[in-house]
Amino acid sequence: MLLNDKLQWVGAIFIIVGHSFNAIGPSVYPYNILAFALGTIMFMIWTIRVDNRPQLMVNIVAIITCLIGLVNAWR
Repeated sequence: MLLNDKLQWVGAIFIIVGHSFNAIGPSVYPYNILAFALGTIMFMIWTIRVDNRPQLMVNIVAIITCLIGLVNAWR
């Protein structure tokens, strides 16, 4: 399996975990945000590798949102 495929699959798994944590409820907060951040980082690396600029913008906004959420969670 190519590195780009692995990055996408790992990113997808983390995003699925984040959504699953959201469904569980507040008991897993802020791990849901952490899972989304890790998934977004994987997709951001992939996006840079394949030069997909629109997706890069989505990932930049998503990682900023995740970072704000993590800061607020541990404040």
